[in-house]
Amino acid sequence: MSSPKQIIERLFNAAGIKINGNDPWDIRVNNEKIYNRILSKNSLGMGEGYMEGWWDCDDLDGFFFRILANQMDSKIPIDIGTVLTVLKARLFNQQTKEKAKEVAYKHYNIGNDLYKKMLDKRMIYSCGYWENAQTLDEAQEAKLDLICRKLKLESGMRLLDVGCGWGGLAKYAAEKYAVSVVGVTLSEPQAVIAREINKGLPVDIRVQDYRDLNEQFDRIVSVGMFEHVGYKNYSAFMKKISVNLTTDGIFLLHTIGGNTTETSTDPWINKYIFPNGMRPSAKQITTAIEPVFVLEDWHNFGLYYDRTLVEWLKNFEQGWPAISKDYDNTFYRMWRYYLTVSAVSFRVRKNQLWQIVLTKQSSLRGYQSVR
Repeated sequence: MSSPKQIIERLFNAAGIKINGNDPWDIRVNNEKIYNRILSKNSLGMGEGYMEGWWDCDDLDGFFFRILANQMDSKIPIDIGTVLTVLKARLFNQQTKEKAKEVAYKHYNIGNDLYKKMLDKRMIYSCGYWENAQTLDEAQEAKLDLICRKLKLESGMRLLDVGCGWGGLAKYAAEKYAVSVVGVTLSEPQAVIAREINKGLPVDIRVQDYRDLNEQFDRIVSVGMFEHVGYKNYSAFMKKISVNLTTDGIFLLHTIGGNTTETSTDPWINKYIFPNGMRPSAKQITTAIEPVFVLEDWHNFGLYYDRTLVEWLKNFEQGWPAISKDYDNTFYRMWRYYLTVSAVSFRVRKNQLWQIVLTKQSSLRGYQSVR
């Protein structure tokens, strides 16, 4: 009968990774209990073990690439914790109004200074558009302009930004396209900065759940928020957007997506990074939009998220000395782990990034796709 160490060694060897080997992507084990922890908790045990220093790796990027490219994450025996997480997600709505606030508390409210150091000058926390960009600032500005052109914004229009973050898109649209904007977020710290940078512009930033909206907008956009909606709420989300969109309006959905239909997320990501979040699949999205929207355009540029996340990691590491007093080493290791595994997940095409343009079924307008 194989020991936990032998089982993990075989799995890693199949991916070209050696325990205490000489290659930079090999892992160094600092606590022999890590083998049992991985087998008993799967990805949660792996992530927590790294956070607590039970194992190290000089090239974390190379390690994750070999793990994910060889699909080794799916070959570790399923633990009871993962089974319970999946059952919980299937049986209960993990994204009710009350539960939706949890991700704001645990992720977006952990410090504006952290995000200022990590993100671009506009604090855009979503995939950049690198088609002709050389820097993170350029990639994010190109993404904002692409969104505005896809929405076909015109002076005087009213735009709703669902999940407005720190207000960068609202500011760009108001300044460049002369539209008025309502932005909603569940994060008070985000709203503080969003209101500050949009002072003097026709921008109204609200701390409000999207489910409480009941107004009319010429255009609606949601960037990097749909991942927090939850599959039990996809249809209700689309119907709420439709109710708030004028007859000839346009809705643009910018979201991370998965290749397969799932009803829960990775246990480590769920516990430490994005509580109650999940990647929608194409099937889940199209099922939700079919009763109310016409699909006008579906644009995938998921590979650009790899480069975006790599830039965020560089910024985070460079900015760490200035913010380290507010965190601890466990947080530092957790954040590096999160950014690195996320970048690799897009590189190996496990995750996608979709921009989807929708119009109402009652609309008679034509739509010319924009790239």
